[in-house]
Amino acid sequence: MKWIVWSVLIAIQVSLWSQAGAGAWFTRALASNAHLLEAAASSDTSKASHAIAQGELPVGAPLADVKLTPQVIDLKKWGIHNDGTKPIETTKGINKALQWANKNKIQSVTLPKGTYLIDKNSYINMVSNLIFDLPNDVVIQKETNAKEFYHTFYIGVGVQNVVLRGGSYKGDKGTHDFKKKDSVHSAGTHESGYGIAIEGANAVTIDGVKATEFTGDGLMIGGHGKLIMDLYAASFVSGEFNDKGKAVANKQKIRTKKPISLNHSLLLSQKKFEITNNIKLPGTFDLVFLDKSGKFVELMKGKKVRETIAIPNKAASVHLIFQKADSKDAYIELWSRTVSSDIVVRNSEFAYNRRQGITVGGADRVLIQNNELHHMKGTLPQSGIDVEGGYHYNGHFNSNIYIKDNDFHSNASYDLILYDGAGALVEGNRMRSKGVIGLAISEPFEGAVIQNNHFDGARILAYHNATFIGNRVDRALASFIGTNVTIDGMALTDAVLSLSSKDAFGIKVSNVTITSKDKKLESGLALWGKKLRLDNITITGESSLRTVTGGIEPGSIINNLKVRGFNSTYGVSLPPATYNNCEFSGAEGASHGSIGVSLAGKYVFNNCTFNLSKSAWTGISADHAKLDLTVKNSTFNLLGNTQAVNVQSAKNVVIENNTITGNALTSDKIEIIKLNDYWKRNDKHDILAAIIRGNEIITNIPAIGISTAYAGIDAPAYTVENNKLTNAKLALKENDAVHQNELLTPSTSAIPASGTTQPEAQ
Repeated sequence: MKWIVWSVLIAIQVSLWSQAGAGAWFTRALASNAHLLEAAASSDTSKASHAIAQGELPVGAPLADVKLTPQVIDLKKWGIHNDGTKPIETTKGINKALQWANKNKIQSVTLPKGTYLIDKNSYINMVSNLIFDLPNDVVIQKETNAKEFYHTFYIGVGVQNVVLRGGSYKGDKGTHDFKKKDSVHSAGTHESGYGIAIEGANAVTIDGVKATEFTGDGLMIGGHGKLIMDLYAASFVSGEFNDKGKAVANKQKIRTKKPISLNHSLLLSQKKFEITNNIKLPGTFDLVFLDKSGKFVELMKGKKVRETIAIPNKAASVHLIFQKADSKDAYIELWSRTVSSDIVVRNSEFAYNRRQGITVGGADRVLIQNNELHHMKGTLPQSGIDVEGGYHYNGHFNSNIYIKDNDFHSNASYDLILYDGAGALVEGNRMRSKGVIGLAISEPFEGAVIQNNHFDGARILAYHNATFIGNRVDRALASFIGTNVTIDGMALTDAVLSLSSKDAFGIKVSNVTITSKDKKLESGLALWGKKLRLDNITITGESSLRTVTGGIEPGSIINNLKVRGFNSTYGVSLPPATYNNCEFSGAEGASHGSIGVSLAGKYVFNNCTFNLSKSAWTGISADHAKLDLTVKNSTFNLLGNTQAVNVQSAKNVVIENNTITGNALTSDKIEIIKLNDYWKRNDKHDILAAIIRGNEIITNIPAIGISTAYAGIDAPAYTVENNKLTNAKLALKENDAVHQNELLTPSTSAIPASGTTQPEAQ
């Protein structure tokens, strides 16, 4: 997955949205300051996590709850055309009408039915405190063009309390000229043609709209960024300011030569800024604020790059101070940044756009609910929703994102991407774009809660810091990589649950069912990476391959795993772990499918039940030179001529206090517990130690209960003691330590067993 490519593209668009790039400096600054960016984001992360935990849903525009009869805009008065002609006049006319409505405190307007062609070089520029209420037979159509970047309807920084209701917003995808470029430096991808663009606005509700056929996104919810000033080496002198704002000498520090003015309109309105893109300067710094007469206002210490800095009252300028002896090759920038906030998008349709339905590219408190997002195709990522602000690439931060009850389908690559930010609730959605990724959670995203969603043929790929509760997955792969992942209550059908933790016990899974209905499809559990904790996993049915497989490091704890009806040809391949209160039963049919125990490390089966089918040859099949196997306090039910445990090689084997019942045997050559094989009897021994103790073996005919006779040349003495065999016999090596075993027949009393019997080869 090429996340980095998409992040860089988002960063490019951040510059385009703000019409102010960071220059050639920011890419060099990025690598050296990644840890500082993480630190600057930490406070936003904790706020987002708290809000998600408290369930504080965004409410959008206050006007959304007010019932008003919209005033019809007079087309003739404003020179507006509704027949799909005169784009320049129409766009100017709509904007003048909106400004007039705002000036006259009109709170709701509408347009007569028709098609309104929007100028390729302009857009509708929304004003505050207004409902733009359109009937369904109104089309806002973007004029066909050759631009890589355009807006159709724009809600900018400082605008607030806005409602967009109804109407269709349509792009020029079908007639667009993709051959030209906006500049020699642009990407040439034509992925930034937006239908509705929200950039740094507050309290916006979009309800019942339709946005289709755009070269980029149907809706972009982003932040507004503007480079206010950049500083170079010559901007600094030696020294600092004391706590009273007086300049003093200090050869170990540098400060700005002149105070930086804070009189830009964005700084005056937003009352905040950030320092970023530092080169050859530390990532922490102090600030001294001055009023318009140059008098001291406030000293702030220990601020970090990318941290939002509130401008104190009366402050008109600021000095920066760095812990550095000189300013050689120094560079840094001061930016105004404002994310969109309190945005609600509901009951709408986003379809047939080239890049995505909705991009959340710098926002706080966003609710996207009860929308249909489909048929995104043309340029990556091709997703229904992409939460990606490019924060670590000079972009904006996302926080408190709620995505609820939406229907995703027919998208080319993704339904939903959580790429960067903190705090998301994804609940009650249906992801049904077949064969693609329904949900991707990338490494830069923290604190996602994924609850009660249905992934219908769409995959899950999640990295870390996410909680999954009560989700359903059908005919798809659910893959979890990384750490700090919790899965509780997941139902998978004809699907694979793949777990790969980067840290010990970094993934915890409980209350999962995996059901295989179609034998032609792969289904089951795959375990990789570091050790895990699993509880209450039930796997039912015969899939095309193994229903359990993997290669996690030893030490996992797996409780109440139930594997029922596994494939009779391939069986299961278990990774090393402690299996408590587990259950295994195979399907009837072929004979080779066993419970494979064949990796290095310690296996413990405690209080487990093994129901082995009539056709199976072997239950537990163990074979690895570094295997340490313990089977204890467990029950084996043999329904055919089946070996309970077959060990071909191991470092250590302990089989104790188990009950093994074989009441359907037809061959007395069956070896119930078998160490090594007749065909390896003349090879060097490869089972280094074994204890078979305290087991009860019951057979319906005189089969071989315990066999060590073929352990190989120079095999050590194995301990065989305190076992109780009914009808079954012992076949042991001469040097085995044999103590207090009992051989019983239904009609006789116990016979102490101290000798050995040599069986015929099976």
